[in-house]
Amino acid sequence: MKKAVLSSLLFLLFSLLAQAVCNVIPLPQKYEEHKTQKCPVAKLKTKPAVKMLKKIDGVPEHAQAEAYLLTITAAGAKISATSKLGIANAQKTLDQMLWAAELDKSQTVPACKIKDWPAYPYRSFMIDCGRSYIPIKDLKGIIDFLAARKINVFHWHLTDNQGWRLESKIYPKLNAPASYERDPGKFYKFSELREFVDYCYARGVTVVPEIDVPGHNRAFVKAMGFDPQSEQGLVAVKRLLTEAFENAFPQLDKTPFFHIGTDEVRIDDTNFVPAVRKHVRDAGRKVGIWNPGAQVAPGEVDLVNMWSSRGCPLTGTLSVDGRLHYLNHFDGFADPVAVLFSNFGGVPECNGTIGGGEAAIWADRYIVGTEGLLQNNAFHASMLAFAESVWRGGRKDLFKTQGVNIPFDGEELEYFKDFERRELYVKREMGKAFPWVPQADIIWRITDEPFDNGGDFKKAFPPEKEKSLAGFKTRLARGAAIYLRHVWGEDTVAGFFKNPQKNSTVYAEAFIKSDKAQKIGAYIQTHYYSASEPDLPPPAGKWDYFDSKVWINGKELPPPDWKNSHKNKSQEIPLQNENWTTRPPMQIQLKPGINRILFKLPAGTFSLPQLRLSRWMFTFAPVSLDGNAPVKSIEFVNPESVK
Repeated sequence: MKKAVLSSLLFLLFSLLAQAVCNVIPLPQKYEEHKTQKCPVAKLKTKPAVKMLKKIDGVPEHAQAEAYLLTITAAGAKISATSKLGIANAQKTLDQMLWAAELDKSQTVPACKIKDWPAYPYRSFMIDCGRSYIPIKDLKGIIDFLAARKINVFHWHLTDNQGWRLESKIYPKLNAPASYERDPGKFYKFSELREFVDYCYARGVTVVPEIDVPGHNRAFVKAMGFDPQSEQGLVAVKRLLTEAFENAFPQLDKTPFFHIGTDEVRIDDTNFVPAVRKHVRDAGRKVGIWNPGAQVAPGEVDLVNMWSSRGCPLTGTLSVDGRLHYLNHFDGFADPVAVLFSNFGGVPECNGTIGGGEAAIWADRYIVGTEGLLQNNAFHASMLAFAESVWRGGRKDLFKTQGVNIPFDGEELEYFKDFERRELYVKREMGKAFPWVPQADIIWRITDEPFDNGGDFKKAFPPEKEKSLAGFKTRLARGAAIYLRHVWGEDTVAGFFKNPQKNSTVYAEAFIKSDKAQKIGAYIQTHYYSASEPDLPPPAGKWDYFDSKVWINGKELPPPDWKNSHKNKSQEIPLQNENWTTRPPMQIQLKPGINRILFKLPAGTFSLPQLRLSRWMFTFAPVSLDGNAPVKSIEFVNPESVK
């Protein structure tokens, strides 16, 4: 307990020391800046001096290999570390500082001293290419983004019901177009796999390939004509693994782990998993599995990925927390907040069993193109938050307990604002390709006693006739997206209401001060669609299935023209413009002075046939008309100052 409290206090202390000066994500553990001294950017572009150490004082033993000291003076940069990993991490920090200086068009970087190390050694991102094929060139772009933020593992889900994406010369039917349910005939050749592994390794990222057996196997059964758990199936799986080891992933130092899945399937053949596990280990590989998945005892596998609320660590075994880290269920504003302030496996740093965390994109629903996939999954905002949290550590709660609320005041709010300041550098570089703007200063006044609508979502209540909510019982909230009720499967996640009531109508207002009459863009939505569910699109002419409404200065804002209009659920009908992250910002008109934004948010039973995860929420964030940048000529005012 004392250790956890100390870690949290250090987290806050070092955050405050680094505010408004260090432009790096993840934020270094310790940062001290010289008040006046600067170093020319040109000097920092030369190779820094390097010194190898046996140990760095004050760094946990589990982090010594990745820890580093970085000193920048007027004369240049010096790096001290215990290994090449530490040197590489220091260089990534230095590269980000130079990148930020160039975006600022600055010729100098502040002189500083950094002592840094990761709270968790295993910092992973998983993407599902078994269901939806992603070109290698796009995967390389993803790796570049992650590696720069010190994500050091890429878990590559290569097989699933929709397709077997790994080349096989001994069983070519696996790659025949007829064996695929999606992206027919698209798979990765051995040469592509080897080259991509080399690409990742050169950037400090270890690839963990996955062939998921014995479940998620329709592509296998379709091609082979038998089940993996049959006698023939076990022989084939072993041959496929050997083929992959020899041709796709031949270097043990670059792919030391191999993941065999074992989740979401009834295992009738009790010999199957032990036999596959032994085959992988006999080839010199470490074995990874999902939990929940096959039942194993300590020592029988080398890596456990906890994936659902029932996921548990395995004593004495590297256990990685991926519970509630599925980006396919994330919105672009609120869910990343929960990740930023959450710990992994219930501990603030590596404890010998909990080794870190994994964020994932599951491609259950078909989405056209990599850009659409990343935007519907809120990839950039989420992974920046994840990278910070899994490196920094010190967090005290898990995702669902911490919840999606931005801290309203205090040191945590100041830390969050500084994190957004650093995120803004990414927005400046990427523009509309990173659909996000800072949200800490967006303040809402929300009715705290829901109005009973009796199931009539059109029913109007007194707030619609008033100029503000000042006369009603209200509470304040911060953020561009507010979850009145957040749900993850059967689990609830802490949101605005502790006990959201069915058949309720809630009103939320915010006030924008504009220095002139102007048209701006805005990200607006009342339900964010999971990127992995077959949910139906909103009804034409409505924001959602609860008949929510939005007014700008008393004028109702119509919803977008939804491109999808189908009535039957299907994973194969792509999401199009359902989510604000994938459509141009809506145009709104502001007047000089104070402008009122009002949401009417009815809810029914929270269980709809059209949606699996019925989340009660709303999103509003001003942005430039082209989506490239925040709007500088406006500011949000505290609603309590408006009567």
